[in-house]
Amino acid sequence: MHFLDQAKIFIRSGSGGAGAVSFRREKFVEYGGPDGGDGGKGGDIIFEAVDGLNTLIDFRYAQHFKAQRGKGGAGKNRTGGGGEDLVVKVPVGTQLFDDDQETLLADLTEVGQRIVLLKGGDGGRGNASYKSSTNRAPRQHGPGWPGEERYVWLRLKLLADVGLVGLPNAGKSTFINQVANTHAKVGDYPFTTLRPQLGVVRHKDREFVLADIPGLIAGAAEGAGIGDRFLGHIERCRVLIHLIDIAGTDPAEALAVIEDELAAYGGGLAEKPRLIALNKVDLADSELVKAFTAELKAGGAGRVFAVSGATGKGIARLLDAVIALLPGPSRPSVPAPATDWSPL
Repeated sequence: MHFLDQAKIFIRSGSGGAGAVSFRREKFVEYGGPDGGDGGKGGDIIFEAVDGLNTLIDFRYAQHFKAQRGKGGAGKNRTGGGGEDLVVKVPVGTQLFDDDQETLLADLTEVGQRIVLLKGGDGGRGNASYKSSTNRAPRQHGPGWPGEERYVWLRLKLLADVGLVGLPNAGKSTFINQVANTHAKVGDYPFTTLRPQLGVVRHKDREFVLADIPGLIAGAAEGAGIGDRFLGHIERCRVLIHLIDIAGTDPAEALAVIEDELAAYGGGLAEKPRLIALNKVDLADSELVKAFTAELKAGGAGRVFAVSGATGKGIARLLDAVIALLPGPSRPSVPAPATDWSPL
């Protein structure tokens, strides 16, 4: 299934039905008079967050949504039937924006959450409702109120507890494959991850959702590389894991690049708790790990975890620290290491 996290659609609620012009003409009924019924109400446009969807790909092929209009009234004071509401089903985490892409209309963050975005038009009045002491046989009627219409943008922000960030080739795909039930693509070239990946991590009788996004490079906020659009998928995360490749770019420089891009993006990412993980330590000796750990701490990192996404070494301690930062009934204590780095 292709991944699509934003789409523009056109929506229109149903117009109200017209009121009827009718008069009673029954044999042996001495007085007739108007008996035209009111028109029916038009259908609403409703957005509903449903489980089982994780992409907006359906809205690439269906971009116009129109609710039914109300039925017209009829004689014998019969009101026209209302038009059916149109329910647009979207993934949990979908935000609705106005056509300017800045005005937030709704944020659907729970399964079953609904919002009536456009209301259908009311039905027109039948001529029976116009009868008065001075107008015994009215022939006017209401045509029905028109429905509403507008363009809206759908923007999906995945719901995850923990977000995984880092430079390209930092080993994020290998890491998420190691700790979660995913099969992310792994390759020895930049940007093997082109769309966000979600995985469920189970550790010490706890579960949390981990989101891996495509790698960031310097200038991503200005559109370099894949850009920073996918950072929106970790805005809702409670904790961020910053994965740094011990065999790649200078770790302190890699740390600074990602921190700068998080700050440039905004959205509260720079204020989120972060855990720094020095990855691929299976490719280096303990002395190099100690040196890079000290360099990262000098660059502003707090506690640094030495891990290997390929072998799984050191990951348990990192996951303990993650759970300690997440809300839950039990939080395992994470003792601070005696030194900057301890053996895996």
